[in-house]
Amino acid sequence: MPDSAPIDPLAPDDTAALRSLAQTRQRLIDELHRRIVGQPHVIDLLLVCLFGRGHGLFVGVPGLAKTLLVSSLAQTLDLHFSRIQFTPDLMPADITGSDVLEDDGHTGRRQFRFVPGPVFCNLLLADEINRTPPKTQAALLQSMQEGRVTAGGKTHPLPPPFHVFATQNPIEQEGTYPLPEAQLDRFMLQIVVEYPDLESERKIVAFDPEEISKLDAVMTPAQLIAHQELVRRIPVPGAVVDHVVALLRGSRPGDPSAPAAVRELVRWGAGPRAGQQLLAAAQARAALDGRPAAAIDDVRALAGPVLEHRLVRNFAAEARGVGSAEIMAEVLLAVRG
Repeated sequence: MPDSAPIDPLAPDDTAALRSLAQTRQRLIDELHRRIVGQPHVIDLLLVCLFGRGHGLFVGVPGLAKTLLVSSLAQTLDLHFSRIQFTPDLMPADITGSDVLEDDGHTGRRQFRFVPGPVFCNLLLADEINRTPPKTQAALLQSMQEGRVTAGGKTHPLPPPFHVFATQNPIEQEGTYPLPEAQLDRFMLQIVVEYPDLESERKIVAFDPEEISKLDAVMTPAQLIAHQELVRRIPVPGAVVDHVVALLRGSRPGDPSAPAAVRELVRWGAGPRAGQQLLAAAQARAALDGRPAAAIDDVRALAGPVLEHRLVRNFAAEARGVGSAEIMAEVLLAVRG
C-alpha cells in the first residue's frame, strides 16, 4: 500500500519546530549516554513513548539500568519524579493518596483533607510492577488513561505532563502477579531490555557512577508538552491508517485475514486503543527523525513493541512455548507493507 495519497503539509512554524525537535532528541540522547552505556534501541523507544504521550513497560532481568534510565530521563527534562517500589503489601492509597482526618486550629472542627500520593508527579517509575496484586495495580488505571485520580468522591487532576514507566522482571515467578489485560493495554510500548553487547559491557563494568553526579536539563516540562502537541499534528496518510487497521485485524483469531498462527494460538487480539497508540507512536518516530509525515515503515518498526503485549495467547501457545513476538512476526508477514 503506497503512501501516495495527498496529505495536508505541516505549517511553516511546525516545520521549524520539527527541526528543533530533531536537534533536541540528539541532545537528550547525548545527555543520557553520559550515564547509560549502550542500549540505543531502548533509548529510541523510550523517546518515542515519551513524545507520543504514552506510558512504557520495561521488561528485563535485574541489573540492566532500567530504573537508572528512567530517573536519568527525569533529570534531563526537569520533571517532578516519583518512584514506587511495588511490593505484595502495597495498597492503592499508597499510590493515589488518601483522606486524613485532622483538626482545624481556627474553628476546632474536624475535617478530612486529601493528602496526595506519589502518583502526583510528572514521571512515575513503577518499579517491579508485577510484585503487587491486581487490586493495587488497578489504582493506576484512571491516572494512566485520564490523567486524574478519584479519591473520597472527589476527582483530582494530575500535573501535566504525566507518564508512567514501569519495570518488570521476567524471570522471577514466585511472589509475582501477572498484569491484567486492562493494565497492559494502558502501556503504549513494551520495551524489552536485553543484555548489553560485549564492548558496552566492558565499559559498564569499568564505569564509575560517581563521576556523573547530575545530568543537565535539556528542556523544561512546558517545552516537552509543546513538542508532544507538535507530534500530534504530524500528518498521517490514509494508507498508513489502513495498514494499522490491517495489523489490528490480523491479530484477531476470529477475523478472516488472520494468519494460521493467530487462529491457532491467540484468544484475543489487539483492540482499537492499540491502533490509536500505534499511530501516535508512528507520528512520534517520524517527528523525532525530523520527517514531516508518518510512514508505513514507522508502523511496522513499532508494531512489535506496541502490539505484542496486547495479544492474549491461548493454552496451546503456552504449552508449545510460542511467545507473542513470534506470533506478531507472522502477522507482519501476512500483512505486507
